[in-house]
Amino acid sequence: MQSTVPGVNQPWEAHLTAKISQASRTIPRPWQWRLFTLSLVASDLLLTGIAFRLAYLLRFEASISLFRLEVAPSFYFYQHLAFILIPIWLVIFAATGLYNRQNLLGGPQEYSLVFYATTIGMLQVIAVGFLLPEFIFARSWLLMAWLLAFLFTAMGRFLIRRVIHYLREYGYYLSPAVIVGANDEGLSLAEQLMSWRSSGIHLLGFMDKKLPPGKKVFKHLYCLGTVEELDSVVNQYKVEEIILATSAFSSRDNLMEIFKRYGMASGVNLRMSSGLYEIISTGMGVKDFAYVRLVDINPMRLAGANRVMKLILDYSLTLVMLPLISPLLLLIAIAIKLDSPGPVIQRRRVMGVNGKQFDAFKFRTMYVNGNEILAAHPKIQEELAENHKPKEDLRITRVGKWLRKYSLDELPQLFNILIAEMAWVGPRMISPAEMDKFDRWDINLLTVRPGITGLWKVSGRSDISYDERVRLDMYYIRNWSIWQDLHILFQTIPTVINGRGAC
Repeated sequence: MQSTVPGVNQPWEAHLTAKISQASRTIPRPWQWRLFTLSLVASDLLLTGIAFRLAYLLRFEASISLFRLEVAPSFYFYQHLAFILIPIWLVIFAATGLYNRQNLLGGPQEYSLVFYATTIGMLQVIAVGFLLPEFIFARSWLLMAWLLAFLFTAMGRFLIRRVIHYLREYGYYLSPAVIVGANDEGLSLAEQLMSWRSSGIHLLGFMDKKLPPGKKVFKHLYCLGTVEELDSVVNQYKVEEIILATSAFSSRDNLMEIFKRYGMASGVNLRMSSGLYEIISTGMGVKDFAYVRLVDINPMRLAGANRVMKLILDYSLTLVMLPLISPLLLLIAIAIKLDSPGPVIQRRRVMGVNGKQFDAFKFRTMYVNGNEILAAHPKIQEELAENHKPKEDLRITRVGKWLRKYSLDELPQLFNILIAEMAWVGPRMISPAEMDKFDRWDINLLTVRPGITGLWKVSGRSDISYDERVRLDMYYIRNWSIWQDLHILFQTIPTVINGRGAC
């Protein structure tokens, strides 16, 4: 079929073509990714070498030993060992996918791969020492080299990732993409992808059989043609990502046709939205019955080792923090009592795992006659009903404003963590009345314990809309990993100190 996609004489298409080629004129897109890979290799090479050298300094020159029986130091032995190990570790990095574009810039799973690769490297040295008795090395050196190599290479990749995210704001390191299907699901996908520039997806427009080319669909996105014209659009705009809104296809045959054309094509990644599974994907498992694979729903998002790791993180941090902040808790309690009459601790009824309600503890930050104050200000009351968190709330006390700015009012929730009602990192806790705001997503929300901090806090706190907070919660639940929790905890510190987005 001859393509009916408009030529560059169309104003909307001329603008689109110019936007696509803007960054490529400076550095061609393939070279952008080659430079990125080279920078990762150089960073891993340098930082692994520094880690080995620092481990030697700590073990032999600072005389830090973790074991009683250790071998005598030999600088030349460890120098030659490092020269041998570093290339091998880089090969392990490559074998585990740490230079594969598909595993990079997509979230904390990259750090998980770094940990996995450095662990394999350490085990490789241990195995050689076991098989060759004459190969003797200091166990303390190896342990410190392993930990430092992980920390340094992960930090190096974190810094490179920040640079890439910055460059994406100027059009670099973006993958041109089209969404096939301009129905509600397709529009929802576009809205989510466009709100995260750092994702690297550069949406060009939609493909839909029901809309004419040039029809404006969503914001600045147009219909580029029908599904039959997909080949022409992919070639004309050098599309790298094809995203299928599966609910837009009435026939499975149409999906299979696109999969046959692009499922194995080089240079083009075919992505399929999960449709119904997007709603319940956080608690799903697969089991074989008589050689038939059936999907069932699990009541909790985390199970097994994942659940144990999260519990260890929560309890270890809480048990360390509580004795340290006890004097601060006492000072805050005194300040609340002196500032306004009423109790020090307030209880908020919120939703927990599997719909079980519990009382979340917080330092009181409002006057006890808050309802009377609210009744006297209808505009604040309307904003509260809409967003559940008004920007200017006259019910908040002087001490309460300071506590909220630095999230100190949430410190009593450490006791909620101790009784397994909350977690350090999780979705934002919500009241039963807010469940309607989550619509169909509440199935996911109730599979994870709410958190003191989360993506919603490090992404703007009260500066982001309620719908955006819901979307961030869903992203966290769908993509949970222990590395993501650690990443969010790390980001929470500057967010709280700066008081950004507090209300």
